[in-house]
Amino acid sequence: METGMNAAAAGATGGVGEEGGVMDYRRLYIGGQWVEPAGAGLIEVLDSTSEEVMGRVPEGGVGDIEAAVAAAKAAFESWSATPVEERAKFLEAIAARLKERQPDIAAIIAREVGMPLSLARSVQAGLPAMVKASYAKIIREFEFEEQQDNFVVAREPIGVVGCITPWNYPLHQVVAKVGPAIAAGCTVVLKPSEVAPLTSFMLAEIIDEVGLPAGVFNLVTGYGAVVGEALAGHPDVDMVSFTGSTRAGRRVSEVAAATVKKVALELGGKSANVILDDADFEKAVASGVGNCYFNSGQTCSALTRMLVPRSRHDEAAAIAARVANGFTVGDPRTGKFKLGPLVSATQRDRVVAYIKKGIAEGATLVAGGPEPPEGLEKGYFVRPTVFANVRNDMTIAREEIFGPVLSIIPYDDEEDAVRLANDTIYGLGGGVWSGDPERARRVARRLRTGQVEVNGGRFNALAPFGGYKQSGNGREFGKYGLEEFLVIKAMLL
Repeated sequence: METGMNAAAAGATGGVGEEGGVMDYRRLYIGGQWVEPAGAGLIEVLDSTSEEVMGRVPEGGVGDIEAAVAAAKAAFESWSATPVEERAKFLEAIAARLKERQPDIAAIIAREVGMPLSLARSVQAGLPAMVKASYAKIIREFEFEEQQDNFVVAREPIGVVGCITPWNYPLHQVVAKVGPAIAAGCTVVLKPSEVAPLTSFMLAEIIDEVGLPAGVFNLVTGYGAVVGEALAGHPDVDMVSFTGSTRAGRRVSEVAAATVKKVALELGGKSANVILDDADFEKAVASGVGNCYFNSGQTCSALTRMLVPRSRHDEAAAIAARVANGFTVGDPRTGKFKLGPLVSATQRDRVVAYIKKGIAEGATLVAGGPEPPEGLEKGYFVRPTVFANVRNDMTIAREEIFGPVLSIIPYDDEEDAVRLANDTIYGLGGGVWSGDPERARRVARRLRTGQVEVNGGRFNALAPFGGYKQSGNGREFGKYGLEEFLVIKAMLL
């Protein structure tokens, strides 16, 4: 972390200033320069554990989006014609610096979002560097042109891309969009979440250090209703890539429709974890609880609905309760606890309201509850919670909670399990457990969801990620993520 800079110096350079422990950014990154925002407003970033101000960023406005889009548009012709090898070298340079700054990135996100520091190092800081580097390899091997019969199919960069990203994986979700977009030859205007924006400024600093051509990457912070809508509706933006809630995704689509631009959406989820009757229940249930609680449940693809055979429901509930009670809750920076806080007071209150709703609707509370964890007077903490005897029509089984709340739903047979799993407006993630791998795959193929973990299959940054139904459209990661930012041209010979 850069230290020894006061807030005034930070504002002059775009670097991070530390004044009383507060990271102070006063300028936006537009056209290869740190520039004064159109307005004087600042957004405070809160530490999710202490509830104290840990940073400030500019409250950008429509004028800032206009300037950023103009810079991106001016840079597009040159950048889109830049040789693949040169683009790949830039990606590798950015990835190397992200790796160097991994400890600082992890420390910031642990404070912003609440993920325990050890996990933040490997996931929140480690994955972005890996994903960025992966696109250097992908574009070196990708066929941007191919001959067929009497025509050539050319895959060309779509143009200026507006990237709007969430707070739960603040740098990872940024890189999942910015990485493939600039790899494809597009130019970018990034609007990160105002709740956890600080690592986006670190990325801008790195991009400036490596000398990425001016205008290829631009950063504007602010609120979605102002800068997000201005970006999505701008006539010179050729594509919007958005990750966030389904409600916000609908609004982005509405605004973008006026200019008929491409929109890629990665939205909410209410993913089912189908544990079949021949599975190793101890392993499957414990793994499912851990998946649900990862990042304090602040994961769009979290397996929040656990579907178990009715005859083994009580067994599953007992295992889940035991495992949940082993999830210690506390300061994520100490390395002593499995769960940190939620990101904000708003999110904490929302999750607690869902827990109360589950109790009111008759689900059986077997672990956790709405009361704050003992001894944690400050911070946005929620007790890891498990509900049993949940019906699929209950609110806690229908709506995305985004907290450490698991619903256990009994089913009658395999057909019933598939029916229940698919009985949702969402289709982002899923899981299937069986003692027979082929049976697990057969059931996985029947789930209408974009990604399925089979017997606890591990995350892979090259595997396509995205949703069915109201979980969105388009895919991220690997060559599939690259293809989202390309448009096809046919040249008839």
